[in-house]
Amino acid sequence: MEEHLLEVRNLKKYFKTGKHHVVKAVDDVSFYVSKGETLGIVGESGCGKTTCGRTCMGIYSPTEGEVLYKGMSVGSLQRKERQRFTKEVQMIFQDPYSSLDPRMKVGDIIAEGMLAHHMAGDSSQCTEKVKKLLADVGLSGGHTDRYVHEFSGGQRQRIGIARALAVEPELIVCDEPISALDVSVQAQIVNLLMKLQADRGLTYMFIAHDLSMVKYISDRTAVMYHGKIVETAPSDLLYENPLHPYTKALLSAVPIPDPIVEAKKRRISLRGELTGSADTGIGCRFRQRCEKEMGICAKEEPMLQEVEKGHFAACHLYKEGSASESPACGRYDMEGGNAD
Repeated sequence: MEEHLLEVRNLKKYFKTGKHHVVKAVDDVSFYVSKGETLGIVGESGCGKTTCGRTCMGIYSPTEGEVLYKGMSVGSLQRKERQRFTKEVQMIFQDPYSSLDPRMKVGDIIAEGMLAHHMAGDSSQCTEKVKKLLADVGLSGGHTDRYVHEFSGGQRQRIGIARALAVEPELIVCDEPISALDVSVQAQIVNLLMKLQADRGLTYMFIAHDLSMVKYISDRTAVMYHGKIVETAPSDLLYENPLHPYTKALLSAVPIPDPIVEAKKRRISLRGELTGSADTGIGCRFRQRCEKEMGICAKEEPMLQEVEKGHFAACHLYKEGSASESPACGRYDMEGGNAD
């Protein structure tokens, strides 16, 4: 049985934005990340994927549910366990311009984590480790005394990757690490992440809205819409046979390099846009934008169920009986680790 490095069980993260208004950024989400794999989480801006990643990191405290790392609840870690968690789980942030301290030299930025976890040895050993990390991410060791404003966006993101690698983590949450970069640089960063994963045995949670890039890097993909996971499957299976209308609409917008095939492809246009008002608390929260809307969609919220082996979708189009009768519905599956 594969080892689940990270398990998220019925996670909720709500933000109170007014006296009587709550934004359900993450609403009853469950999934797992196995050791050595890459789980891609995709969805349009505002769907809750970044909030989910930051809650898994412990940056946000969950409203309900729990995050387990190696079987231990992240929310109840003791001091030594918390210190180990912050060493073994790192994050690469979306914006390489704001996530690096402009007042610190590059060498100090990378060495900061090593010093905090007493991994550096003496100053000469620390300097050599920093130079080796810079070389590993494709930069020169001579950059240690320079400031981040002297680097391009792609180079800054490489510095951010080196900072994450400095403490020898097992799991890295990549929060849209390429979205702020030029298209010509994006593939270089993704290829670098894949090489580092192969060399170091890393595990990734890769958050993005670029579906083609997620397919390239991910072993499994989970699609989020308005705080919910609406479909999850091995990446090849999900891209070859999308089940949920939202996933189909997202994939229809991905350009195909063959002009003949692209000309014949039908683009699915969604009605309206993702807003806080979409969550009525009753029925399917995607129904107002869905071309397949049925009467039941306004009455009952679809639960994630296994439509084919390893392929789960939360849609009434694939419903057999009531929600309570569907075999893959309900809370977290403790034996298989499948999420609802």
